[in-house]
Amino acid sequence: MEYKYQEIEAKWQKIWKDKQIYKIEIDKDRPKYYVLDMFPYPSGAGLHVGHPLGYIASDIFSRYKRQKGFNVLHPMGYDAFGLPAEQYAIQTGQHPAVTTEKNVNRYREQLDKLGFSYDWSREFRTCDPDYYKWTQWTYYDKKADKAQPITELIARFEQSGTENVDAASTEPLTFTAEEWKAMDEKTQQQTLMNYRLAYLADTWVNWCAGLGTVLANDEVVNGLSVRGGFPVERKLMKQWILRVSAYAERLLAGLEKVEWTDSLKEIQRNWIGRSEGAAIWFPLSTDDEYNWKRIYMGGNYDGVKDEVAFEIFTTRPDTIFGVTFMVLCPEHEMIGQITTPGQKEEVEAYVTWAKNRSERDRQAEVKKVSGVFTGAYAINPITEERIPIWVSDYVLSDYGTGAIMAVPAHDSRDFAFARHFNLPIRQVVAPNPNDLSDPDTWTESMDSKTGYMVNSGFINGMTVKDGGKAVIERVKEQSIGYGTVNYRLRDAIFSRQRYWGEPFPIYYKDGMPYPIPEEELPIQLPAVSEFKPTETGEPPLARAENWTYKGYPMEYNTMPGFAGSSGYYLRYMDPHNDKEYFSKEANEYWRNVDLYVGGAEHATGHLIYSRFWNKFLHDIGLSCEEEPFKKLINQGMIQGRTNFVYRIVGSNKYVSLGLKDQYDVTPIRVDVNIVRN
Repeated sequence: MEYKYQEIEAKWQKIWKDKQIYKIEIDKDRPKYYVLDMFPYPSGAGLHVGHPLGYIASDIFSRYKRQKGFNVLHPMGYDAFGLPAEQYAIQTGQHPAVTTEKNVNRYREQLDKLGFSYDWSREFRTCDPDYYKWTQWTYYDKKADKAQPITELIARFEQSGTENVDAASTEPLTFTAEEWKAMDEKTQQQTLMNYRLAYLADTWVNWCAGLGTVLANDEVVNGLSVRGGFPVERKLMKQWILRVSAYAERLLAGLEKVEWTDSLKEIQRNWIGRSEGAAIWFPLSTDDEYNWKRIYMGGNYDGVKDEVAFEIFTTRPDTIFGVTFMVLCPEHEMIGQITTPGQKEEVEAYVTWAKNRSERDRQAEVKKVSGVFTGAYAINPITEERIPIWVSDYVLSDYGTGAIMAVPAHDSRDFAFARHFNLPIRQVVAPNPNDLSDPDTWTESMDSKTGYMVNSGFINGMTVKDGGKAVIERVKEQSIGYGTVNYRLRDAIFSRQRYWGEPFPIYYKDGMPYPIPEEELPIQLPAVSEFKPTETGEPPLARAENWTYKGYPMEYNTMPGFAGSSGYYLRYMDPHNDKEYFSKEANEYWRNVDLYVGGAEHATGHLIYSRFWNKFLHDIGLSCEEEPFKKLINQGMIQGRTNFVYRIVGSNKYVSLGLKDQYDVTPIRVDVNIVRN
């Protein structure tokens, strides 16, 4: 009998759909199990082969858990905001909502044909106003460190100023209660911005004029945008930023509570990059009269040489006696002020070149040495030696303070830089106190983290560990530094100069941002004449007519793609609730995702942001679990590859590449698809 699969599949899929056999509700008589796929971005081409690679596995497991008596939540939706739809809209003039709708329908058709056991009653798209209302609400509910209400911080300022306030901030501030009360509204708002979890600040971004927007680091390769191949430059722009760094330690600690692969955990640990060390101030040399006159009072130098100092972060305070020069990143704000006239042209040319290189390129080219001398000098605060200040792109603005004390004897990049520019190298660590050698004969640095201190003043003879502690105590006593923990994890830039994204629920009064009341959300995207930036470089929303709130201008930027994907797993628990993000009952039943399936390429983006998002919601009493994804499996990526196998001539025996030279063989080409985990 002929198997008429098209008729049979269509028949049963219609029955499944009509009866909604996979629709589920809260059932407290059965144990729950939440299985989730990373939802797709609906591009015009439809699903690619990598999508069902993961979806099939999670669907099989969902069916298995149902058979075992579990109440299984297995939803699906669409990550529908983003740059591809906007670029297509710019090219065709067609609204992104139209193309997105078309693409979603195509995806749904394909997913239905595959017969997955999704509960389609919970489907949503991140571009639905009913969904992004809660993205806007999450953003609107501003909190300080550990997600304490900003109103509590204001109350503390009114009572005792900054005394005993230990909150995450952009920079340390000190003021009394009287000084706080004397501030006008704008100044108070500017001060609070220093502590908010979502804050507005000038920051260096990857600006792509061809796409008219800021790009993330992973969207830039060799100075060009991944999409379109347009030139990308580093540019200082005012952006909304999420203070993800305030959660760095908790993001690290949480990895011990989840069932993820060791490799994925290690990727996140490296991205967060916890390092213990010291912050130390290196003052500008007072011998450089020219710079002091320029820095102070616009040239109105009164003869009093107040201290100007560079804060550096080092994981090796024990090596401070080996510092022979200082290096600033090309973005450092003090470069223009300290550079001497004779070096100005060379420094400006180098800074322009270096700033436009991506951090990825700068980190990858470890063997290429470049830099320029500013003409200025700093003082080593411990040895009181005068050391030259250089600029080089191997120092990054996003790590530490963008300034380093260079110890070429014991750091490979400092060593290469010193050799290239003929700068002094001084050994301060040795395997034992008597085992010294001449650094001029070295071909590489001695990157030893153990041993004994030599040529190091009051810490001579101490171990590396004890020497570091002693230096931290000394700089603390002298009020020139302190012990601290630093993280590689940077705050997340949350602004995009695009149209197709969640509008910010923000308006501006006297140049300061204010939230639109919760009861007026969602703020929907307005109509615009074109979907590209204005002729003056403003985002597309600047083209909207009357884009104001009660006469005040509204935010022109939109939120990035990760805004909609950072909390979507929570909305699936209660997707049609128009009163709140999700109900307490739904959250306490479903709690968090038991099995999450998706690509490892999201380790440093989505998986960091969603964990941060969930911890914030946990802090304010919404999410009952601090970690969103209990178990995570990476399905790998399908890669087309050509392999060769080798057949022994005259037989049906095959040998590998390593054995082929031992036989008379014929190569046979095999084209395969391989799953890479």
